Amino acid sequence: MDEKMKEPLDTEKGVSEEQGDMIELQQHGTTERGLKSRHAQMIALGGTIGTALFVGSGQSLHMGGPAFLVVSYVLLTLLVFGIVTATTEMSSYLPVPGCSMAYYADRFHSRSLGFALGWLYCYVFIIEVPAEITAATLVVQYWNPGVHVAVWITIFMVLMIGLNCFPVRVYGETEFWFASIKVMGIIGLLIMALVLIFGGGPSHELLGFHYWKHPSAVNEYIKIGDSGRLCALISTICFSMFAFAFAPELLVVTGGEMQNPRQNLPKAGIRYFYRLVFFYVLGALAISMIVPSNQPQLLGGGSGAGASPWAIATRIAGIKALDSVINAVILISALSSGNSFLYLATRSLYSLAITGNAPRIFAKCTKSGVPYNAVAACSVFLALAYLNVSSTGAAVFNWFVNLINTGGFQSWICICIVYIRFRKATDVQGVTELPFRSRFQPYMAYICGIMFTLLLLLNGYSNFLSGQWNTSNFLTAYIGIPIFFALYFGHRFLICRHEPWVHDVEEIDLTTGLPEILANETPEESTAKWYQFWKILYE
Repeated sequence: MDEKMKEPLDTEKGVSEEQGDMIELQQHGTTERGLKSRHAQMIALGGTIGTALFVGSGQSLHMGGPAFLVVSYVLLTLLVFGIVTATTEMSSYLPVPGCSMAYYADRFHSRSLGFALGWLYCYVFIIEVPAEITAATLVVQYWNPGVHVAVWITIFMVLMIGLNCFPVRVYGETEFWFASIKVMGIIGLLIMALVLIFGGGPSHELLGFHYWKHPSAVNEYIKIGDSGRLCALISTICFSMFAFAFAPELLVVTGGEMQNPRQNLPKAGIRYFYRLVFFYVLGALAISMIVPSNQPQLLGGGSGAGASPWAIATRIAGIKALDSVINAVILISALSSGNSFLYLATRSLYSLAITGNAPRIFAKCTKSGVPYNAVAACSVFLALAYLNVSSTGAAVFNWFVNLINTGGFQSWICICIVYIRFRKATDVQGVTELPFRSRFQPYMAYICGIMFTLLLLLNGYSNFLSGQWNTSNFLTAYIGIPIFFALYFGHRFLICRHEPWVHDVEEIDLTTGLPEILANETPEESTAKWYQFWKILYE
């Protein structure tokens, strides 16, 4: 990059005693509000419609069978509803530049929680990128091109890093079209599934719920009998978390670089949940009806082929060449999702830097608003994808999934805690003018917090069953927990030992940065009937 670099403004000005080292983010002004509403919606959707649905869903089907696959996706969709409403309420009220859930944790709960959550996001988002690269290599190997896997890894890394070096508006436009391809692809796949279910395939075989009966609606996993079915349900829910993780957080981050965020974030949140129900729940139901759960080519089925259940379905149905088209769409999905998570990782590190929780060097941006040092630092860790060179792609993919799921559960537990403090602060301080408030909150926050804590503890449960110990599985499933506590308590006792454990609700800062945000907003109110309908559901 040869653009003129800008140093962040003096961080010692405007820092209140209550905030300690926290810096008023609006002073930096280094990132740009270059994301339009359509960009934010598609970016969030691009982070959800990824390889988890296209590829990882096959392993969920293999684990639990069709019924447990659908149950898992429905349950997680309902829980994600609680997370989306909580994050949308906070981020639409105070969408400051550089905002993230770590920033809100710092501001509404405690500096130590903000520090721990910020670094959690940073390393988990970084891990997400090689996970997507791994999935992309699995898809490429489906064609058996005869090219060494390291070559594909290098190509994918260069593409993702290159896209994140451009201004955010270029990134947003690229992701908009990537996500559009994915949306059109999943719609086409749902139509294809509907045709196959009703006997419209080349063989004219009426599928219906045939695969729910043969081999069975639910599988036994690890154990046999009722114990095996319980293990199958728990494993399917925990593994399926990978399909949903961190999309709400992506919406929060885009709020700092979005035009008219107080108006557009509620719309983006509403549309995101609507699309999540349509694409994920219906997608899981479609997969359960067109692919048998004992198909050996499913990821985790024993062959290590890593093929998508959608591509397998076309081959079973005898539809020629369509499996290659599907895999091409999946490849684009992997690149899009990896691109989104690299964006998330760099903005998380940038947010940490401007709040004083990371070296200030990562707050430097180019003239066009790219945090170039953060991009460079995060890009180094993409080399983790080269683990595929020495291990099978399916095994490495599962390692990444475990790490990501643990981080996802921790993130959503913290979101519930932070939101509850924010909600109490608005009630105590009499703040009623919020752009968005859900009728289901704060009840959903309590329910989600309890459920995700339970799932976090169950994520690696199989290691404690007789004869099932696996060191790599255990470490990847649970190593994130002591890391998070080490970050939290280390910061608490070394940096904040003289501060209260939690900010007093009467003293939580709900105003800093708000006048500037309001001054930059332009009036815009949607009168679309569909928006008013979904607004009734949420508010």
